[in-house]
Amino acid sequence: MEASPTVARILDGMVDLHCHSGPGPFPREFDHVDGARDGDRINMRAFVAKSHHHNTVMDLQAAHRSFEGIGTRVYGGIVLNNQVGGINPYAVEMCLRMGGKIVWFPTFSSRRHIQFAEAALAGGFPTSTVELTTVPVLIHDEQGRLRPEVVQVADVVAETDTILNGGHLHPDDMAELFAVGAERGVRKMVASHPNFISDLTLEQGVELSRRGVFMEHEVGMYLANDHPHFGVEVLLEWIEAVGVERTVLASDLGQIGRTRPVDAFIEVTTALLDHGVDEKDVRRMVVDNPTHLLGLD
Repeated sequence: MEASPTVARILDGMVDLHCHSGPGPFPREFDHVDGARDGDRINMRAFVAKSHHHNTVMDLQAAHRSFEGIGTRVYGGIVLNNQVGGINPYAVEMCLRMGGKIVWFPTFSSRRHIQFAEAALAGGFPTSTVELTTVPVLIHDEQGRLRPEVVQVADVVAETDTILNGGHLHPDDMAELFAVGAERGVRKMVASHPNFISDLTLEQGVELSRRGVFMEHEVGMYLANDHPHFGVEVLLEWIEAVGVERTVLASDLGQIGRTRPVDAFIEVTTALLDHGVDEKDVRRMVVDNPTHLLGLD
């Protein structure tokens, strides 16, 4: 898909905080290097490679020579599912101190995701090419107390001034996590696709945004002909309620057979403009806010 001059201008220097490039046990349409090369089509400044199963920083460091001549930078992070030992502050230390940018709390290992696994699969969530054991990863112990590892992880995120992401936690757990993060000095907090899987209400999203949390909406969920989950009117409702100053657009793409992130950003940016969203507001959500969160400004 070609971007119009206006859309190309808006997307120039954009940052995607949520890209599912490969490798990994979930099949992917492209790897980290191919994703970066495609990002150059719109002068994408950077994206963060997310795997539900491993620390992607090591992928990127191993492949660093393959990125020569590519303008789009790729950063890594870690998701605290059971494949990395769950809420494992030692794995977080290694990831962030070696350049990782985001810690996602449990996604498919979360209580919320397991409860809604059938709906998530129906909504396009991929399945693994190898047999994997899914063990619930909880932020509380059997007595209902917050696990001390949650605080340890928040401390490392604060120390490295990186991003604390709520993953696919239940709304109540997510609110508690972000409260702990704020108490421990975390300055950058994000809730991914708040109205999908975690299923925050609009009111809950607004309340978290007032506490400094960014609502990250995935352009992959607002595509007209690619497994749409929502109409663009839903996205507009969230943007109006939360405000562009606390909204980020990311892709959540890379799955086999789906639209590539660059094309999805072009399509959704065009749709937002067609619905009357101001150019500067779209640019804030795809360039300014994620650039700040990634620490590139």
